[in-house]
Amino acid sequence: MRFNDTVALITGAGSGIGEETAKRLASEGATVILVGRTKQKLESVAEAIPGAHVIPADVTVKADVARLADYVANTFGTLDVLINGAGGSKSSFIMDTSEEDWDAMQNVNLKSVFLVSQLLGGVMKKQAEGEQEKRKRSIVNITSLSGHQAGAHIPHYSSAKAGAINFTKALALELAPHGIRVNSVSPGFIDTPLTEGSLQNEKFAKTIERNTALMRVGESEEIANVVAFVASNEASYMTGSDVLVDGGWLIK
Repeated sequence: MRFNDTVALITGAGSGIGEETAKRLASEGATVILVGRTKQKLESVAEAIPGAHVIPADVTVKADVARLADYVANTFGTLDVLINGAGGSKSSFIMDTSEEDWDAMQNVNLKSVFLVSQLLGGVMKKQAEGEQEKRKRSIVNITSLSGHQAGAHIPHYSSAKAGAINFTKALALELAPHGIRVNSVSPGFIDTPLTEGSLQNEKFAKTIERNTALMRVGESEEIANVVAFVASNEASYMTGSDVLVDGGWLIK
């Protein structure tokens, strides 16, 4: 049980990769804190996770994240694992992208990572500074294949995810002296509620399969498996790294 006696907070935990990651960490002993905008979705996920804590919050809003950080600091003896899983995307051409849509994509995919890492990472840092023997702590940011290769018609999303990958490296350098590792995991095309509509288009689904070396779309559980490894002490010498889990899209 790699996460016995640990507390893990997962943003974007109401569905998809965030949900599966929360279930995976809990199955290996973690006490999990589920964070997302929709309380009903979080409570549905919590039904499958005994002892899960549900905290609705908009992680693009600093006041919400500050409230979340205060709750964690005052309620738990430690925060050991932080998963930045919140995100979202929409399609548009660069020339047709509104300023509002650009800002919205930066907020949910990059600003949220900054705010949560700054405030919740600050809780982790403060806890580490007060310990004689530092606990091993870890932050994992869910980024994207699109942060490595710009996706068609998602300029704002690709830009934000590339920024999140580089932010991960900067944060890893800053928190390393405190024993806190920071890494990112970049999924390829994964079957989630956010991609469900696209995958119902047979032509689109076949295009994804044809351009992926493993010739299929990935599953959320497969990403959760990698996130769990990166977050665990088995990856104790890994920090500032990005793990690409794309089924071989880039090599194809």
